[in-house]
Amino acid sequence: MSQAVLDIFKKTSALLEGHFLLTSGLHSPQYWEKFSVLQFPQYTEQLCHLIAKHYEKASVQVVAGPTTGGVIIAFETAKQLGVRSIFAEKEVGIRVFRRGFHIQPRERVLVVDDILTTGGSVLEVIAAVKSLKGNVIGAGVLVDRSDKIIDLGVPLFSCLKSVTETYPPDECPLCAKGVPLVRPGG
Repeated sequence: MSQAVLDIFKKTSALLEGHFLLTSGLHSPQYWEKFSVLQFPQYTEQLCHLIAKHYEKASVQVVAGPTTGGVIIAFETAKQLGVRSIFAEKEVGIRVFRRGFHIQPRERVLVVDDILTTGGSVLEVIAAVKSLKGNVIGAGVLVDRSDKIIDLGVPLFSCLKSVTETYPPDECPLCAKGVPLVRPGG
């Protein structure tokens, strides 16, 4: 299964090599450009099927993701599970549910996202769900690229685990070599 997921990222030229500034602020020699995959409905459907299949017996009632890539993943996963899909947006530095989205107390919520590096976006959505008294039953991501175990407080499923090197900016060997830094998507 891991090879099939990796093949999707390779087929769509979504695995990039270079010197990248990640959303987390870390630097990396690799970047997973999820939108190269998410532009193809058939690949998005296949990847979200893996997440939906993993959580199909968890009585999920709502699937929530962060803007931007998480919106697409939440929608497709929710579609396959036959439940609602919502997303959390940044507002004054925190993620919140706007646009009339709601979560009932104890409603069972699956949190999804695209690429996991530090877990920041997933943790922000989990906090937004908990602020509304929702019950987060798990998290699902397309790629877990983290180099250590991240405690989300809930079970994590990833379609692909691929440890990718990251560096704090002041310890980045690519910066030391003068390799130009690219901010993808920015």
